[in-house]
Amino acid sequence: MRTSLARCFWPYSFTMRNISAPLSFPLLALAIASCSPAPPEPAPAPQPPKVVAPAPPVVTQPQGDWIDWPIASGTWVYRKDDRGSLALFGPAGGDALLMVRCNASQRQLILSRAGSVRDSATMVLRASDGVQSYSAGNSGGSPPYVAASLSPTDMMMDRIAYSRGRFAVETTGLQSLAIPVAPEFSRVVEDCRA
Repeated sequence: MRTSLARCFWPYSFTMRNISAPLSFPLLALAIASCSPAPPEPAPAPQPPKVVAPAPPVVTQPQGDWIDWPIASGTWVYRKDDRGSLALFGPAGGDALLMVRCNASQRQLILSRAGSVRDSATMVLRASDGVQSYSAGNSGGSPPYVAASLSPTDMMMDRIAYSRGRFAVETTGLQSLAIPVAPEFSRVVEDCRA
């Protein structure tokens, strides 16, 4: 009886086995996947490198009294343009180390020296008969210059004109210069006074 009964349900039991078998494979795969370790966390994105401002160059100042400093090498050149006259001092064919300009429309002398400063600076002029300080700042040109504006009647201009062979320009944060006295400088001053 059991055999006949099994035969009787044999097609049914075979069909049930075939239907339940495909359902068990996805469940088995899901069970296996849940047992595997979790995928590793992605590595954090690299941080951009920090930009470090370059250290300002070390300025070596001339030693001793300013009258004994070596005189900067270069020559003076006098010019006129639509704004007035100017005298430039520096190496031939290179950028000027020092300029004095007469801004004729404003009747102002602009004294500029090569370089740039971080904030406002002080420009000190030294001559045989005296010393004077002026406020100075970047002129905004290219190449960079630090400039001070002063009156053409400023007594320091006469002191420079009659200084014994040289005058000095000291600017905050820049190397001090000893500049030879020359008629080109005085000519610009006189142009501005006329």
